[in-house]
Amino acid sequence: MEYFPAALEKLVEQFARLPGIGGKSAQRLAFHVLSLTDAEAQEFADAIVEAKKKVTCCPVCRNLTDGGLCPICASPKRDERVVCVVADARDVAAIERSREYTGRYHVLHGVISPMNHIGPDDLEITSLVERVAAGGIDEVIMATNPDTEGEATAMYLARLLRPFDVKVTRLAYGIPVGGHLEFADDATLMRALEGRREI
Repeated sequence: MEYFPAALEKLVEQFARLPGIGGKSAQRLAFHVLSLTDAEAQEFADAIVEAKKKVTCCPVCRNLTDGGLCPICASPKRDERVVCVVADARDVAAIERSREYTGRYHVLHGVISPMNHIGPDDLEITSLVERVAAGGIDEVIMATNPDTEGEATAMYLARLLRPFDVKVTRLAYGIPVGGHLEFADDATLMRALEGRREI
């Protein structure tokens, strides 16, 4: 038995397709959209359509942009000799929040994941190799997540970039600030010891 009109059910289904949105959250979002004025609802719909039309990938780093080079590639203040490789454009935002990194990026748009049928050809790997082969890059930082797919992707890229005269590094992992050693797992403690530095 259907509780809601078909149009509302369809809206709930569309929200439920978003990552991290379950059935109850999808219902809440759908009811919120229904509570908007016509002008607000149109503005919301227009924002989605406009983003789909205008947001593209930067021709250099494959980060998201609204046409031409992204602001990071266009900035003369960024160090073009250092490239940080990330899986997703959201990772660029996370690293930028630290305000410590001053190099450039390369966004893969995913990681190698055989279980999900994602291979190297499905990612922005060729463009990365072409960037490094062109010269002018001294270091490539692998900043993929420290999970199985992220590690496999980082190792694959490191092997691909080995023939070029470029230093390939990996982000250090370990005990989080404010964390306690007693709660750290073995792999985290091992990484923390491997990545130790002089103070």
